[in-house]
Amino acid sequence: MPAKLTSRQFRECFPVLADTVHLASCSQGALSGELLTALSEMTFTMREHAAPWDLWMAEVDQARRRFAALVNADPDEIAVVHCASDGAYQVASTKDWSARPGIVTTDMEFPSVGHIWVAQAARGAQVTHVPERDACVDTEELLAAIDERTGLVSVPIASYRNGARLPVREAVRKAHEVGARVFVDAYQGAGVLPVDVRELDCDYLVSGALKYLLGLPGVAFLYARGGLADDLPPQLTGWFGRVDPFRFDPRTVDYPTQARRFETGTPGIPAVYAANAGMRLLSRVDAHDVERHVGGLAALTTGRLVEAGERVWAPRDPTHPGPQVALLDDDPNALAAYLATRRIAAAPRGTVLRLAFHYFNDESDVDAVCSAIADYRATNRGA
Repeated sequence: MPAKLTSRQFRECFPVLADTVHLASCSQGALSGELLTALSEMTFTMREHAAPWDLWMAEVDQARRRFAALVNADPDEIAVVHCASDGAYQVASTKDWSARPGIVTTDMEFPSVGHIWVAQAARGAQVTHVPERDACVDTEELLAAIDERTGLVSVPIASYRNGARLPVREAVRKAHEVGARVFVDAYQGAGVLPVDVRELDCDYLVSGALKYLLGLPGVAFLYARGGLADDLPPQLTGWFGRVDPFRFDPRTVDYPTQARRFETGTPGIPAVYAANAGMRLLSRVDAHDVERHVGGLAALTTGRLVEAGERVWAPRDPTHPGPQVALLDDDPNALAAYLATRRIAAAPRGTVLRLAFHYFNDESDVDAVCSAIADYRATNRGA
């Protein structure tokens, strides 16, 4: 087995970093040489074969297998979907909410998933939102919301709002004790935090390719634990959700027992090629090394900013730091625009500017962004 890449070696896989500080992985991953090559390969297949569906379907199967390996699942437990919302909706659509109407979610949930749960009220679901407290969710308050009427618990591995890591394992244990299932959103963790569905013991997990998985928008992956029985068949379906998609039978709607039952229409092939490129890169690094490296950079940045008098929105005592730092600001979009003039990419959301780290980042990036923020403050004070 080849040696795993160091952070410095990993950084060299991203030529764009020669003149850019990329701190926006919570929104879109950095452009790698691997991704550019993959997209060239896809367009080459069109040039050479016109309609190379056999090659493209092999690429989809490869993406399914790569994501399964990334989260320690079986490939049959992975559905290839278009986005996280599709994955959440597919799970929600299989539930009969009459017996156990409760859905427990949190204010730290991304709307792409959270809106799906709220919309289930039309089908009889009753949604409980556990509020944000001290930049995270109180574990005891979350567990107290889960009871015998709960049918589904939704909890992200890390929040999109500030990178705070949520008590997933505790929520899974409590949910399973009362007979509820658990949906985990790993979008803000997969690629920079170790994700193991066997260790989490969750029932469902979703993540997409465009952020820390270093791909493009247009494809996501839904894990559904093998052996789960649905109350109802998935209500959104398509020809890839059939036992044999290539029978082309418009009259028969049959569902495979595997996670493919959640699939719908043709996947976004360019996004699939890009997803394979990103996951191929990530297969060459050690997930625990990435977690330590990213957590260290986030802690270093937090310390530097606080020392400079900045306000950082984070849990008071994070046992395990997440992959991003949320800087409070009166106008995060203006600050992001200023940083962009310095070739620093960040991600404004609401009242914060998010600085998201990956394995390719290093201390020079921390120096660059902290210096640029200090210059921005000095310029504004002068104005």
